[in-house]
Amino acid sequence: MLHSGNGAVPGEPVKKDENSRRGNWGNQIEFVLTSVGYAVGLGNVWRFPYLCYRNGGGAFMLPYFIMLVFCGIPLFFLELSFGQFASQGCLGVWKISPVFKGVGYGMMVVSTYIGIYYNVVICISFYYFFQSMTHLLPWTYCNNPWNTPDCSGVFSSNFTTRLANVSTSLVEGVTEVVNRTKRTSPSEEYWKHYVLNISDGIGNFGEVRLPILGCLALSWFVVFLCLIRGVKSSGKVVYFTATFPYVVLTILFIRGITLEGAVNGIKYYLTPQWHKVLDAKVWGDAASQIFYSLGCAWGGLITMASYNKFHNNCFRDSIIISITNCATSVYAGFVIFSILGFMAHNLNVPVSEVADHGPGLAFVAYPEALTLLPISPLWSLLFFFMLILLGLGTQFCLLETLVTAVVDEIGTDWIIRNKTVVTLSVAVIGFLLGVPLTTRAGIYWLLLMDNYAASFSLVIISCIMCVCVMYVYGHKQYFKDVEMMLGFPPPLFFKVCWRFISPVIISCIMIFTVIQYKPITYNDYVFPNWSLYIGFCMAMSSVLCIPIYALYKISRSPGATFRERLKFSCRPHPKWGPALREHRTGRYAPLASEETVETRPLKDKEELNEEPKEEAKEEETERKDDISLTIQGSNGSTNTTHNSPNPSA
Repeated sequence: MLHSGNGAVPGEPVKKDENSRRGNWGNQIEFVLTSVGYAVGLGNVWRFPYLCYRNGGGAFMLPYFIMLVFCGIPLFFLELSFGQFASQGCLGVWKISPVFKGVGYGMMVVSTYIGIYYNVVICISFYYFFQSMTHLLPWTYCNNPWNTPDCSGVFSSNFTTRLANVSTSLVEGVTEVVNRTKRTSPSEEYWKHYVLNISDGIGNFGEVRLPILGCLALSWFVVFLCLIRGVKSSGKVVYFTATFPYVVLTILFIRGITLEGAVNGIKYYLTPQWHKVLDAKVWGDAASQIFYSLGCAWGGLITMASYNKFHNNCFRDSIIISITNCATSVYAGFVIFSILGFMAHNLNVPVSEVADHGPGLAFVAYPEALTLLPISPLWSLLFFFMLILLGLGTQFCLLETLVTAVVDEIGTDWIIRNKTVVTLSVAVIGFLLGVPLTTRAGIYWLLLMDNYAASFSLVIISCIMCVCVMYVYGHKQYFKDVEMMLGFPPPLFFKVCWRFISPVIISCIMIFTVIQYKPITYNDYVFPNWSLYIGFCMAMSSVLCIPIYALYKISRSPGATFRERLKFSCRPHPKWGPALREHRTGRYAPLASEETVETRPLKDKEELNEEPKEEAKEEETERKDDISLTIQGSNGSTNTTHNSPNPSA
């Protein structure tokens, strides 16, 4: 079937669902792998295992999976269906209710913050990867220029001597415990004094760490190359980046469980402490981990789904991807704690003393454990290569989210043809904004952004999105939209979750986040108040986009009173709905005059210029009709149902 209005070449058969102007995934596997790579990130490896053992081991799995079922999967399905139905990025989808377009801008701000510091973590992984290309890992011993007298490694002579000469006397025993507590590992000193050359505070930037800066440039260059043709190129790359981390995890898991002491580490990870299930903090941590791990409210899910074919079964995809993400978190816990158990056994200390999370796990605890293994450089190469791939999978989607939002918003033929230029521009800007994070104070700013820029604001954005779709646009209309797209209505369970359960859980996460708030610290360093104010400003910058744009939209809308302006700005835009003409059926069916305009081939520049003028005249006519308060019949056609949704529906 030929569709010249969709940009198909006459005489060349194309699939009916192909959006030739904007592009689609090459096949559905590419979308699933990309979404898995997006959702499965560094947090699955360095955050979930720590939360699990801290919150009751195996008992934590109960609230974790309950939150997955009642909050994670429904929100994931909501965002996928939202983006797929409109075939628009995180800005374009808000034609559903233009007054909420600030939510899309908030998503862009959040993705910008995350993209900046996430690529810094990737670049540090690159650095460790290159440093592992040696016969002896540089953080094995304490005889390096950057080491201090407090350094005491597993292979260090002074540490071994102390362990061998432990006396039976009480005084000497206490002294040994104190010494062991004060122990500074060579991997920790390598991280602090060599890789970061960390300064004494967040305000003391110092010089740029040139090796880290070079790796940052490499990271952005790799991301740009993989996205040089948008989803057409990244969809091919994810066949490797989304699958090979599982190969590495399996290799490390097999190696880990064969080590002495590994069982103790896994027991520490999984042993249930059922009394903690009654602790509200455990449920709060479970809900937060599900919410942040799946990448909800970043804009990435909407963007990736917007490149799907219109009738793709995104309901099936949401379940597959969500469960894969959570299963990966659990699996990674076995990999991490088997090695940490082996390390604790060799150091003759409890597992709790070597367990860590975040950068401390990835760049201190785990690298030190790897030095205990035969052929340690090989295992180190595999581990950091896995971190690089996990990070890149998320970074691809973050960059594509920003690029797609810009391209969709401008929407001209030139910007679509030159999308590569937009991608390069965003990558260069991201690199420049990341340069301060490669200074000696960079780790402080990275942690500040991680804890503030993309935490509380995500909860607010997601909650407002649920309110907009379910209550402003109307749940009945959205259910019909999903049925029109998938061929079947959303299951009753998801209808209930979207309208009631998920918003309640999100609200509880919001309350929990406020109640449990504590100023961030890094080891013994306490962040000064002025830096925390900057953190709050970063958090609020994405949230403030919502009311600022809403006020702007209302002020620009026609109407004699504020209520009329508000009502108009909440109505779906005339262009809301499926992107392709053949999918705009029922209440989305165009008028005869509009159909003529849509199907007319664009032959020259004059016609390209005339179309926006005609659309502007049509919109002006609609606005005048709305001012005269004849909203329900302004178009004089049966198409008015979709333009005038019942807000309470």
